[in-house]
Amino acid sequence: MRCTVFGTGYLGATHAVCMAELGHEVLGVDIDPGKVHKLASGTVPFYEPGLEELLRRSLDSGRLSFTTSYAEAVAFADVHFLGVGTPQKRGRHGADLCYVHRVVDTLAPLIERSSIILGKSTVPVGTAAELGARARALTDIDIEVAWNPEFLREGFAVQDTLSPDRLVLGVDRDRPGSTRVVEVIRELYSNLITAETPFLVTDLATAELVKVSANAFLATKISFINAVSEVCEITGADVTVLAEALGYDTRIGRRFLNAGLGFGGGCLPKDIRAFIARADELGVGHAMAFLRDVDNINMRRRTKVVEMTAQACGGSLLGANVAVLGTAFKPESDDVRDSPALNVAGMIQLHGAVVTAYDPKALDNSRRAFPTLNYATSIAEACEDADVVLVLTEWQEFTTLPPANLNDVVRERIVIDGRNCLNATQWRAAGWIYRGMGTPGDAARQ
Repeated sequence: MRCTVFGTGYLGATHAVCMAELGHEVLGVDIDPGKVHKLASGTVPFYEPGLEELLRRSLDSGRLSFTTSYAEAVAFADVHFLGVGTPQKRGRHGADLCYVHRVVDTLAPLIERSSIILGKSTVPVGTAAELGARARALTDIDIEVAWNPEFLREGFAVQDTLSPDRLVLGVDRDRPGSTRVVEVIRELYSNLITAETPFLVTDLATAELVKVSANAFLATKISFINAVSEVCEITGADVTVLAEALGYDTRIGRRFLNAGLGFGGGCLPKDIRAFIARADELGVGHAMAFLRDVDNINMRRRTKVVEMTAQACGGSLLGANVAVLGTAFKPESDDVRDSPALNVAGMIQLHGAVVTAYDPKALDNSRRAFPTLNYATSIAEACEDADVVLVLTEWQEFTTLPPANLNDVVRERIVIDGRNCLNATQWRAAGWIYRGMGTPGDAARQ
């Protein structure tokens, strides 16, 4: 089949490439000529394992191309995926839907035959119905708006698109065209459905709520274990062992029970805030009030690491030399949007420390976000003469690092493990003071 994908950022580019990999003819559309040129030349403008290889293969096969022209997109296909960003509004909790509206307002008047607009973006509940009415008000042509939320994990986006754990399709069941939408999307995803991927057809509101509910649940689970880690820090308990014990309960499970610096990135923080805002608009803000605590707990962990760093430096960060290993919000990504690691590095610098950071993939994005930090091109360079080393993103390069490699590089052998990803026994055996999150730690040198 033929389809277009509007928006070629992280979501849109990944979806376009993977739909081509599934055998469809795909046209990616973006108003940014530079982004379109890069993708058309076989270069992914962000880091995602395996994506660039698939991009080049799809370009070579002729199944994938890119354009800035909406008219070309309308002529190309009748199924249009919507994958533009829905960032947090400036100074407010709600989602900014201006990019979504812009695509629909530009696309709908150009459509000349019955078409489907299929949303992938994460939006507040009620958005799909509003977009359907908006699109149909701009043309006499029959346009169906449906919602097919994405569930991508950065670092695993290709896998999550080509082998998803479920497919969700929300349709407007009050419209006679909804049956046709389901048939078209079944054909579009036939390879995945044949491979026994669960395919759930819902109403529009349910499909919209599935994604934000999933993110809210994951955020809650992460903040829960971080809240427990605060109790562990006071009592001397070990949150890593506690989480392991909890994980054996099949009702709870071990995944996302990792205490540490907390969550960040372009999805969870802004999505739970948008969920809170939408619940308030609907008059049920009390139902989602707990998410404010989830958000507060998460942000508090960043301050905790700053405090731990100051303690490790004798009570003051003024003039301290601090090495930060990891600035991306998670490993296998170059994304620094709302990155806890980069936020902590910035706060430590504001307290008077000299901060030198290193990340295997996120250095360029980090420089753009925090140009005042010092950046290194290797672990050793970042740790030179450091008074304390912070591991804030659990890249394998850091988790497998032999601590003895740094013994003669640093000024003081003190490590703060912001992700509880290091082998504490190994680091202590190498003569280091080790501090984890919610784990019994060595006393920092005073």
